[in-house]
Amino acid sequence: MGIKGFIRYVELPTKIASVTPFMLGVLFTLFRYGKLDITNLIIMFISMISFDMATTAINNYYDYKNELKHTDGNYNGSNPMFIYNISKQKGIFIILMLIFIAVVFGVLLTLRTNLLLLVLGVVCFLMGISYTFGPVPISRTPFGEAFSGFFMGFFITFLTIYSSIYNDNFFGVYLNGYILTAKFNLLEGLVILLISMPLVAGIANIMLANNICDLEDDIKVNRFTLTYYIGRDKALILYRYIYYIAYICMLIGVFIKVLPLSCMFTLPTFNVINKNIKKLAQNPVKSETFVTTVQNFTLLGFSYLLCILIGMVLM
Repeated sequence: MGIKGFIRYVELPTKIASVTPFMLGVLFTLFRYGKLDITNLIIMFISMISFDMATTAINNYYDYKNELKHTDGNYNGSNPMFIYNISKQKGIFIILMLIFIAVVFGVLLTLRTNLLLLVLGVVCFLMGISYTFGPVPISRTPFGEAFSGFFMGFFITFLTIYSSIYNDNFFGVYLNGYILTAKFNLLEGLVILLISMPLVAGIANIMLANNICDLEDDIKVNRFTLTYYIGRDKALILYRYIYYIAYICMLIGVFIKVLPLSCMFTLPTFNVINKNIKKLAQNPVKSETFVTTVQNFTLLGFSYLLCILIGMVLM
């Protein structure tokens, strides 16, 4: 298999979709709370990236099995297991090792904070596995975009922030003898949801654009996504409005002063993103225009992070 085969199997370049929310969590923690727990963040990152790679590997593994079944074993496609001659045994071993690393570091982070990390970690684990595995994986349903956007864009941001502010009395789950108590500051939770929305939107749109481009191929392998149910034209309209929501949330964040004024400098990026929206709408072909969605996420995400960083420097 080799390093190149492993990188393709876990689709390492796509991990920008989980690293960006992590970086948002780090910068927002510094901006709003003025502190970081470096050890917890390192543990959090290892657990997060391992689990993200595991879910991608699971997706590639079961896609390959499904494709073999629908082609009667005469497969000649682009799945990394086929291209790099990754056996089923080796593919499963990689998945189990990545899950093991994610669980060990997740438990370690729980021991350093409180039970809320365990609760949310279990939820993320179950959703991540359900997204790619089971009789009807979430990625093959109309809910794939919502789940991928919310669990990667919001949950990673929230967990990253919480890794440093777990002692600040905003959120927590505690066991004291036989008494289990939980606390959740709704206002602070809504603030974190608001500032994570640009990334929630960007990640959801990566999934949506992928399903828009793959509509006919998905139908052949019984993958009935949101695009199948609402049609490609309406999916493209939704794709556009999801980006609008991202910018509106940033503006609200600046207006209520939970984001620095410098985030207004993200607005000029809308011109580029709008052009890319039109390119996809005019020619929704995976090999030609899907890359514009990745460009949009990269541009939106990094300009957003940069503007928060600038706001911190100017404080």
